Amino acid sequence: TAYAAADGRELWSVKTGITVTSGVGVGEGLVLVGGREAEVIALDWRDGHEVWRSKVSSEVLSAPVAGQGTVVVQSVDGKLTALKSSNGSRLWVFDRTVPVLSLRGAGTPVLVQGGVLAAFDNGKLAALDLTRGQPVWETSIAAPHGRSELERMVDIDSAPQLWGNTAYTVTYQGRVAAVDGTSGRIAWARDMSSAVGVGVDFRNVYVTDDQSNVWSLERDNGGSVWKQDALARRGLTAPVALADHVVVADFEGYLHILSRSDGSLIGRARADGKGVLAPLVVDKDVLYVYGNGGKLSAYKLGE
Repeated sequence: TAYAAADGRELWSVKTGITVTSGVGVGEGLVLVGGREAEVIALDWRDGHEVWRSKVSSEVLSAPVAGQGTVVVQSVDGKLTALKSSNGSRLWVFDRTVPVLSLRGAGTPVLVQGGVLAAFDNGKLAALDLTRGQPVWETSIAAPHGRSELERMVDIDSAPQLWGNTAYTVTYQGRVAAVDGTSGRIAWARDMSSAVGVGVDFRNVYVTDDQSNVWSLERDNGGSVWKQDALARRGLTAPVALADHVVVADFEGYLHILSRSDGSLIGRARADGKGVLAPLVVDKDVLYVYGNGGKLSAYKLGE
């Protein structure tokens, strides 16, 4: 379903005929979804009519991304597939072995000029040439360690966040790191565990760890700015920066507004009584929230 961003008015709705398991991706004039049976469907953004549908190698849990004439899809078997945006034909496949045990999820790829950044369940971040799917560089953010497969999980199940030429990412049971986008060299890293990802603004990197503590780190060196632990064990989403604040959502559907300067709790609002799992989206000064109960909301601070 498509809605007008300004007032939430429904514009169109389409039945795809598949079990949609991914988020929704947009680009190249397309709205893109992936399915349980490895389907990828492209709809016209204006009226929702189907442009094409294609198949990749396995179930799609992360949103497909599109740009530069290409749609890139990451599937749960560790493969990255590039499709032609005009007709869905396959251009290339990049394969990375999935560990024996991993979290149920997959990172969303990020398109850059002439390339794509992708994170994998083995704790690696890679940059690929968009034309041929060849790796430009590949960097281990965290190395598996421990006696059991459970202890050795270092999944990256979130999209890398870009600021300038630096990519920021975090692994489960591993590290949060800043990576140079040209060389793949790690600029800084520190121990941290998160399955939901990071947020970034002009000054800081924000992380929700696996205990739902919210951290603010210096973007240039990873040093601690503040830690907010009053929301521990509330199943928080990744933080997003909104004006002079940081916002997270929780398993009860509350939005928690934190001060960007010191992490203090400023206020909260309830978006969906059934909770929020989907990543929060900020566009300009508007926060969009999609709840587990199917409720889509838009918020402005102070309104």
